Amino acid sequence: MDTKAAIAALAALAQESRLAVFRLLVQAGPAGMAASRIAEALGMPASSLSFHLKELSHAGLIIPQQQGRFIIYAAQFETMNGLLSFLTENCCGGDPCLPSCCTHT
Repeated sequence: MDTKAAIAALAALAQESRLAVFRLLVQAGPAGMAASRIAEALGMPASSLSFHLKELSHAGLIIPQQQGRFIIYAAQFETMNGLLSFLTENCCGGDPCLPSCCTHT
C-alpha cells in the first residue's frame, strides 16, 4: 500500500459512524451485509449510512456487490491487511517484536 492509499483509508476510518460500519462488516466476514441490516444494527438512518458507505467504498475499504435486488457490502480484507502492514512496516526498528504480554517489566 502506498502513502496516498493509506491516508485515504485512515481518513475514511477517522469518523465514528464509518469506523462502526467497517468494524461491523469485518465481523460479518466475506458474506457481508445488506445496507438495511447495517442500518438496523447500528441504528443509523439510511441517508446517513449511504454517505458513509460511499466514503468507505471510495477508500477501498468495502466493496458493494449486487445480489438480486439488494446491494451487499463486505469489508475489503486485502485493503485492511495492506493498511495494517503499512502501519507496522519496520516495526521495532527491524528487531523482532515481542507480544504485548511480554513488553511489561
